[in-house]
Amino acid sequence: MTIPIENYTNKRVIVGLSGGVDSAVAALLLKQQGADVQALHMTNWNDEDGYCNAADDLQDAKKVCKILSIPLHHVNFSEEYAKLVFKDFLHEYKNGRTPNPDILCNREIKFGVFKKYAERLGAEFIATGHYAKLKKDKQSTELIKPKDKNKDQTYFLHAVKEDALKDTLFPLCDLTKHEVRDMAKMNGLLNHDKKDSTGICFIGERPFREFLEKYLPAQPGPMNDINGNLIGKHQGLMYYTIGQRQGLNIGGLKDSNNKPWYVLNKDLTSNTLTVVQGDHKDLYARSLIVSNFSWIGAAEELILSDKIINCHGKIRYRQPDQACQAELTEEGKIKIIFNEPQRAITEGQAAVLYKDDRCLGGGSIDEVIK
Repeated sequence: MTIPIENYTNKRVIVGLSGGVDSAVAALLLKQQGADVQALHMTNWNDEDGYCNAADDLQDAKKVCKILSIPLHHVNFSEEYAKLVFKDFLHEYKNGRTPNPDILCNREIKFGVFKKYAERLGAEFIATGHYAKLKKDKQSTELIKPKDKNKDQTYFLHAVKEDALKDTLFPLCDLTKHEVRDMAKMNGLLNHDKKDSTGICFIGERPFREFLEKYLPAQPGPMNDINGNLIGKHQGLMYYTIGQRQGLNIGGLKDSNNKPWYVLNKDLTSNTLTVVQGDHKDLYARSLIVSNFSWIGAAEELILSDKIINCHGKIRYRQPDQACQAELTEEGKIKIIFNEPQRAITEGQAAVLYKDDRCLGGGSIDEVIK
């Protein structure tokens, strides 16, 4: 099985090769179609405690390149990552928000400094192992959901600039993850059964509370119920997110039922965490405000012409698309109104809009309207 990429024959394509199976198969497909493929492996975090497996990933990338007979370049972007992604990540947490660094990492690193570096290596296109599809014409580039909807990564790509997308290839767009692994195995790629990476972008799977405390000092404070009654003590507001159940350590309260407790609100001014019991109505809201919305392709014209569009949206990665309306406010922000109440809308996380399979764009949630 191959993916036709006509017009790219003999074109130099630099593939972001992580060491995982997805980027390896992306490189394989491009080479099968006659592209001049080279690989670029990034190190973006100074690994001091072994959680992000950077050394192992580099060795896996070298093995893939040897099997495919393609050159491998290696570059360290840890300073750029710290400045362009991690600094903002810490700032958001300090201000009580819950950001997703993978989104900023895609825009600033993978399709930012990586792309510029690849161009210095002579790249006419860059390619990655993302599960997404691009629809291009002379006027614009659209971001489309891939064949494998279960692996769809358009949510994390919504902030990538169109100028970067127009010179990008997503070779896995019409493959499922199962097909990718089968193809890797058939072609002798030793990482065909390698576990998918999870955790924070480039930082790896590690105890998050322990990690965050190295950079932001914890400030314990009161944990109150919705009536203002003190029922416990939190370990630091940055460790909690709206709707969280685990780690609250609430138990044995007088006159309390057995329903679980959930985080409802974080008040930075008083350093107070408010929790509610059971599936409380205050955990739900229908509307939110997004500023600095990133539109993809000509999608912005839809709302500029009508001031309101009917579409679908999601407020977290794995959430099914939810019917909604998007409105352009007088302040130039985007107000999203869902047809049905959404649980635990969280400031700092991303709200992303879709029209059928087309990703229109998205942005960070600034305000939740109860």
